[in-house]
Formats: sequence, C-alpha cells, structure tokens
Amino acid sequence: MSCCSTDGTCSTTATAPAAVTTVYTVAGMTCGHCEQAVGKAVGALEGVQAVRVDVQGGLVSVDSAAEPDDEAVRAAVDEAGYELTGRA
Repeated sequence: MSCCSTDGTCSTTATAPAAVTTVYTVAGMTCGHCEQAVGKAVGALEGVQAVRVDVQGGLVSVDSAAEPDDEAVRAAVDEAGYELTGRA
C-alpha cells in the first residue's frame, strides 16, 4: 500500500502550522538601525517565526505559531529602546 495520494502528495509529509500575524505600533523608530534593533529583539522571542518592521508607519508585524505574548513583545521592544504603544 502506498502512502501517496492520487494527487501525488505524500500523506506522511508534515505541514507547518499556519502563522498568526499580529501587528503592533511602536513609537520612536526613525531609521534602519531602529528597524534592525527592533527586528532582532522581537525575532529572538520564543515562537516568533518572522518579523517585519515598517519604520515609516511605526508598525511591527510579528508572525508566530500561536498568539504572541503582548507583554513579552513589549519588554523586547522596550529593551531595544523603543515604546510599544499597542496593537495596530
């Protein structure tokens, strides 16, 4: 008996869970250094899969496997020297 389906995919292949995207507003970001600092700090948090920083819009998008811990994100942003003002 084959593990492959009729469409050619293998039924034993695990698929990654869909990411949850959460967008935060962050004050004080003005340049590329800010983008890197916030991205690195938030990206180091457990469960974070990807971070996108929009300096011009003051937004930080966080992709994670589950809903992120807002206080952990706030602490990471604060440690980087910026202010998380809430969810966008």
